[in-house]
Amino acid sequence: MESGPGFRAGGAHCPMRLTRHTDYAFRALIYLGLLEKEQLATIGNIATDYGISRNHLMKVIQKLVQSGYVHSVRGKFGGVCLRLPPGEVRLGAVARVTESHERMLDCRDDNCPLSSECPLQDAMDEAMDAFFLALDRYTLEDMLAQPERLAALVGMDGRGLPVRVRRHVAGH
Repeated sequence: MESGPGFRAGGAHCPMRLTRHTDYAFRALIYLGLLEKEQLATIGNIATDYGISRNHLMKVIQKLVQSGYVHSVRGKFGGVCLRLPPGEVRLGAVARVTESHERMLDCRDDNCPLSSECPLQDAMDEAMDAFFLALDRYTLEDMLAQPERLAALVGMDGRGLPVRVRRHVAGH
């Protein structure tokens, strides 16, 4: 049986990690995918429901808007919604937009004598390409296969509205 750094029980290796930026992008897209078509959510609601930084999420949403995945509406009744159908949002493409464009192995600040012709660099680049290709096999629609369960986990009711918003609308 294998063990050591990067090995997780169940046989899955886990040395590669997504940045927080990509994590939040995936979470935001899932949240927006749970809403009715063209229904708006505020960044504040998404951040609150996930318990994440509103300021960091704003930067992530801005990148998703610039990349064409999310539509933003300004104003008092504004918010964000998906611009594309969930089946057209490939996770690998999103990760390529949100992940740093730096190489996985960065030897620039290292005093390693191999840094000018490091044999690891090509292997690490190939691993990163394989990582993105694996994510390309999945769409946001795949992540939304159990919408009721996901909605309940983030505090939404069956209509796709955050519970607190539904209560507010019902009391209006």
